[in-house]
Amino acid sequence: MADDSRSADVLVIFGITGDLAKVMTFRSLYRLERRGLLDCPIVGVAAQDWTVEQLRQHARQCIHDCGEPLDDEVFQRFAGRLCYVGGDFNDAATYQRVADAVGQARTPVFYLEIPPFLFGPVIGRLSEAGLTANARVVVEKPFGHDLDSARALAEEIQRYIREDQLYRIDHFLGKMGTDELLYLRFANAMLEPLWNRINIACVQITMAERFGVEDRGHFYDPVGALRDVVVNHLMQVLAVAAMEPPAGSGAEALKDAKYALLRSVEAAEPAHYVRGQYDGYLDIDGVAKDSATETYAALRLRIDNWRWAGVPWFIRTGKHLPVTQTELRLVFRRPPRLGFLQEGHRRPEPNQFVVKLDPSTGARMLLEAHRADEAGPGAITLDMEFAQEGGEGATPYEVLLCDAMLGDSARFTRQDSVEEAWRVFQPLLTEPPPVHPYAPGTWGPEAAEELVAGFGRWYGPWVVA
Repeated sequence: MADDSRSADVLVIFGITGDLAKVMTFRSLYRLERRGLLDCPIVGVAAQDWTVEQLRQHARQCIHDCGEPLDDEVFQRFAGRLCYVGGDFNDAATYQRVADAVGQARTPVFYLEIPPFLFGPVIGRLSEAGLTANARVVVEKPFGHDLDSARALAEEIQRYIREDQLYRIDHFLGKMGTDELLYLRFANAMLEPLWNRINIACVQITMAERFGVEDRGHFYDPVGALRDVVVNHLMQVLAVAAMEPPAGSGAEALKDAKYALLRSVEAAEPAHYVRGQYDGYLDIDGVAKDSATETYAALRLRIDNWRWAGVPWFIRTGKHLPVTQTELRLVFRRPPRLGFLQEGHRRPEPNQFVVKLDPSTGARMLLEAHRADEAGPGAITLDMEFAQEGGEGATPYEVLLCDAMLGDSARFTRQDSVEEAWRVFQPLLTEPPPVHPYAPGTWGPEAAEELVAGFGRWYGPWVVA
């Protein structure tokens, strides 16, 4: 077993000149430096023939372009940690130069910001160079493109390192909202007894994006909404929201609880899956002219266990929707008829509990009460913005990179859960229904409304004006 209690003594980033480093990594590491949480050298590895000074200037520009205020003293400390190794990822000489840069480090962390087809070859070369015995290896999604490829990828990687050395990043697990869900559920006696099939009629998870695919057509078209965000991000939200409390402390107990929940999710049915494509998608550079890739996905899942039997879980996500917001919404059962009210009074709306996850985080309760402004009963909201209550939280990549360097794997996905998520959605990949067109700025195809028939309607999302 790897010594997860040992902090990293060097961070090696493959692909440090790429897009992910540009928009996420440099900013996150700089913020960790500012908070005093970065205490090791950083080795950047890429194919470009750069000097370390070019890397430092690139890092400064990336941080600035992300809108992060730059403190020169903090940046100088951060820049002083950087060094650079250039070379072909398939050349053994590159890994010898990496080994020279790593030096006598005993617990290196290798962060692979590279395409998944390179994971196996790069980890293999690192192993041949004698660099993986006590290492942790962090990889980015996607973890395969279906069940078979996810298994094949894991088999290739595990020729060189153990499962406990592999840290699969899903940035949703670094968000304050998803982390807060477990605490909200299990630390509040007024919530946990209601969090079940006896009280809840349905659960809705929405990930709405106001923007489109834009200049990412070459990446997005072979992937689509289901693979891009549902199999990973939104299934992680579902797992945290639906799982039982972990039977013990530590990362493995938490992962065991998630795995147990995912095993109980029934395979998705194509009949309960709506795919959409926004008008104008086919005109994007990199998109096939006859593409049937979905930019919108809505579906219904069921969880076959004691807590959730009979409760549908609705998931929807899409590009070019009216707003950008991700949320979890619990819709409670309606109360019985209130015979003591006068004739003509409206039927009470179901109570709801909402957790905003991105880009802002917060919690809301929707209750029924008498309202003077409506001369009778109506819905009221009890809202709490996490930022107002506890200040600004760390960004997801700050959280996850810090955890990887500390050896805390609780927020990283385990292979068995990856495979269970692909199992759930494999029928939708094998027999996808046709795509429906929808206009940008709308809530997707009208066919998606049929999914929630009998369970009210799609609600929200909650957006603060």
